[in-house]
Amino acid sequence: MILRPAWLSRLAAASVLALLALPLRAEQDPAAAAIAAAAQLEQATVQLEQAESARDRVKALTQTLRAYEAGLGAMREGLRQVARREAQVLAQLDARQDEVADLLGILQTIETSAPPVLMLHPSGPLGAARSAMMVAEVTPGLHARVESLRADLEEVQSLRLLQQNAAGTLEKGLSGVQEARTALSKAIADRTDLPRRFTADATRTAILISSTETLSGFASGLAEIAIDGEVAPATADISALRGELPLPLEGLVLRGFGQKDAAGIARPGLLVAARPRALVTSPTAATIRYRGPLLDLGNVMILEPQPETLFILSGLAEVFGDAGQVIPEGTPVGLMGGDTPQAGAILSLSGEGGGTDRTETLYIEVRMENSPVDPETWFRTGKGG
Repeated sequence: MILRPAWLSRLAAASVLALLALPLRAEQDPAAAAIAAAAQLEQATVQLEQAESARDRVKALTQTLRAYEAGLGAMREGLRQVARREAQVLAQLDARQDEVADLLGILQTIETSAPPVLMLHPSGPLGAARSAMMVAEVTPGLHARVESLRADLEEVQSLRLLQQNAAGTLEKGLSGVQEARTALSKAIADRTDLPRRFTADATRTAILISSTETLSGFASGLAEIAIDGEVAPATADISALRGELPLPLEGLVLRGFGQKDAAGIARPGLLVAARPRALVTSPTAATIRYRGPLLDLGNVMILEPQPETLFILSGLAEVFGDAGQVIPEGTPVGLMGGDTPQAGAILSLSGEGGGTDRTETLYIEVRMENSPVDPETWFRTGKGG
């Protein structure tokens, strides 16, 4: 039987009770999230290889690019969780240094004390028996907490190793997504199977741009850019989809309809934060009414999903397609600007909050009968629903 002095037994009991009061390990598994994200990137690589031989290469490459974006996004979030978990465990260990030292000292003393010493107690046999009972109850708890500490230390080591190994996975994913973007641009340029409602007249378009000072003025003159001014009538009606359309890209709404920016300027559209080189797609079947630079809006894509309704997307670095083409839902219409971060940069940002890597902005305006309306009456933005 192991006997200890009363003061040591009381200290052990107090230490164990204090440690047992600490929060349990988080239920979520950050490492599993990062590993699942790596699997997504591997699957995207397989999709890219298959897309090269697909009959509809544009559609296949679009899905592949989306898969890469989703995988890279999941990897970023997984690494954030890993970094947060590592910081949490280290903070807990740091806060428990004194208690841990006491526990280790108690266990070491118990394990190394000679049996004759253990049998001695200043209160005699009765005190020895009581001390033995207390230690018998406390010792399993002490060992359990030590095992928990060992598990925490092993978890920190595993999380650090996971972050180190993530660099290779990220490099491969970033290379694949760039290859997919290049292949998609070429496939769209080679596409000849889309119907046309009109053929744009370059001279008339240039005159309209030079004589226009506002987006409203340009939108009202769109009919003039067609050769002979002829635009085949459209009969599409997507009114039933109002409020249900996806945003043209995965992003976070920074400012809503009519909200003022830092300079006090309010604009009748949404400003969406997106990652560099993010893919922008048409949220529904539509006619491309215009694509190219316009006013101070950068590259602009103007889509007409139904008569008298325009979706205006501005701030793109690249735009795809030609004015007059009728494109299916989900068709790529452009890419955002910026430089894709390297793996090292993504890893260095892994401990920061979500959104820190969304450095590009897409402006979305919806016009009906040439007047702006709140885009959130058309698009799902994740607010209030």
